[in-house]
Amino acid sequence: MTRFLGLRGERLGFAVSFICTIGFLLFGYDQGVMSGIITSPEFNSAIPETRNNSTMQGFVTAIYEIGSLAGAVIVLFVGEAMGRRKAIISGASIMILGVIIQVTAYFGHQSLAQFVIGRIVTGIGNGMNTSSIPTYQAECAKTKNRGLLICIEGGSIAFGTLISYWLNYGVSFTNSDVVWRFPIAFQVFFALIIIGGMLVLPESPRWLLSKDRDEEGTFVIAALNDEAIDSPKTQLEKRVILDSMMATGEIGNKSSFRDLLTNGKTQHLRRVFLGASSQLMQQIGGCNAVIYYFPILFESSIGQTRNMSLIMGGVNMVVYAIFATTSWFIIERAGRRKLFLWGTIGQMSAMAITFICLIPGTQSAAKGAAVGLFLYIASFGATWLPLPWLYPAELNPLRTRGKANAVSTITNWLFNFVVVMITPVMIDRIGWGTYLFFAVVNACFLPFIYFFYPETRRRSLEEIDFIFAKGYEEKISYVKAAKELPLLSPEEIEEYSIRYGFAYASGVEKPTALSIGEDRKSN
Repeated sequence: MTRFLGLRGERLGFAVSFICTIGFLLFGYDQGVMSGIITSPEFNSAIPETRNNSTMQGFVTAIYEIGSLAGAVIVLFVGEAMGRRKAIISGASIMILGVIIQVTAYFGHQSLAQFVIGRIVTGIGNGMNTSSIPTYQAECAKTKNRGLLICIEGGSIAFGTLISYWLNYGVSFTNSDVVWRFPIAFQVFFALIIIGGMLVLPESPRWLLSKDRDEEGTFVIAALNDEAIDSPKTQLEKRVILDSMMATGEIGNKSSFRDLLTNGKTQHLRRVFLGASSQLMQQIGGCNAVIYYFPILFESSIGQTRNMSLIMGGVNMVVYAIFATTSWFIIERAGRRKLFLWGTIGQMSAMAITFICLIPGTQSAAKGAAVGLFLYIASFGATWLPLPWLYPAELNPLRTRGKANAVSTITNWLFNFVVVMITPVMIDRIGWGTYLFFAVVNACFLPFIYFFYPETRRRSLEEIDFIFAKGYEEKISYVKAAKELPLLSPEEIEEYSIRYGFAYASGVEKPTALSIGEDRKSN
């Protein structure tokens, strides 16, 4: 059979992006599917422990995040050995197993325990996917559209959530177990597309080269660029990747967890912190307090009926999806820093509007809180939804990218669990104080982003290494280093690699993995 179904160049790149997008569409679907199920009479009858119990509702919903955390940890330890493709295929397969466990839970047969186990198993698969897909996409994408493609991927979370909200509303009229069993089972459809796609798509060329699979890596580079294997463009891109591997010690060395803690010209530790902090801020900014519990917020805080709450939740997700697409058009123009800052200001303002309008405790004033929630989801969808999936994937170098991205995803799921678990309790105990809390938290993000987040737009993955080398050697902030470093062509990247000691000048023999190993033995 023809490799990659005969796809090359832009068509192959589109196929890679499509499957990655489906992976995050499934992630978004999972985020929204429990919102319309957790308080339904049919679900509460099958799992009676969740009826009128905000703590148990929060637990059943949030336990999924613990599974996702475990999946990200698995990728942290074995992801580099598995490779991107196998990790994604395994993740989707595990999600199918978890779905089967959930939908076969019945009252009188330890239904709560079985459903919780199924949620955890599904979460493990999702954690593996969300740790692996951004890295895979970043390593296969071209510099000029990497930001766009990962923003589309991240934005698809909103479309997945939109699908789950309206599917929940549609089946709510069946008045049977279909209300909750079918929406959960529908996840299998997306998972099968992911598995089928990844079985025929190529492995990341950077991962292949890092594993000394030179011939395969070169073939994939050529296929993604629609070039011959021996063409100058293919060979130049290959040399740039190898130079980057040499710069970070990838050649002749096995990547270890200690690499995440190093500084110097590579600044691995700083880059891990920056990537993980974006995922931390995404979660504690309150996104899942709105996404997971929007219908509950409308029922308890704004006083609407369950039917109206489901409708408004669906409308909110339409707004979410529309604004998620705006980042596609501005990510490479505005850049990462500006979108982080604009999004934070929007989220802070939205939470402030929400808590102020809830203080009077009247239904008419509470309608203003609904405006705040809509403003929040619009600001989040356009900025903080895709950016934390893009930033760690492009910020970290090849040697640590897989592990560093897993650390970022672990951070996401850990604080995702905390927020999803405590939100129902906070709303129940402190009411409008919940939104005041999130408004203050968002305000705290602004100085950190302004002083510590370097701009990475229109940079190749290898070029980003020079930002940190320049900042370290010249003793300037990395934000300033990013502003001062000009955009480089592939030929200039080779020159800068030599300047910063990341590569060897023409005529000087480059060390191979074997020679480096022999040098170490002699020392």
